[in-house]
Amino acid sequence: MKHDHSSLQSYTTVAQASNSVKKLHHAVSQAMSHPTPEMIEQANKRLLRAENAVAVARQQLNFSGTEFAEEILSEEKERLSSLHASMASTEDN
Repeated sequence: MKHDHSSLQSYTTVAQASNSVKKLHHAVSQAMSHPTPEMIEQANKRLLRAENAVAVARQQLNFSGTEFAEEILSEEKERLSSLHASMASTEDN
């Protein structure tokens, strides 16, 4: 079976963005369960990688097929932001 190169490349780009967002979700979940500075830093690094992967996919595919990854990325950014806020309020007390 012969695959069209551009559709295979599109699939790979979306898959990479999706995988990166899944890893972000895992890292944020771990940081929320165990809010140590190291876990939060790991989640922050995963956030940067996921943002980059989604941006590359968006640019290469002209937004086609990246909606789900972008939605999950947004949700994880909110979760991580709330964790940062929670940690900051804990430090203030």
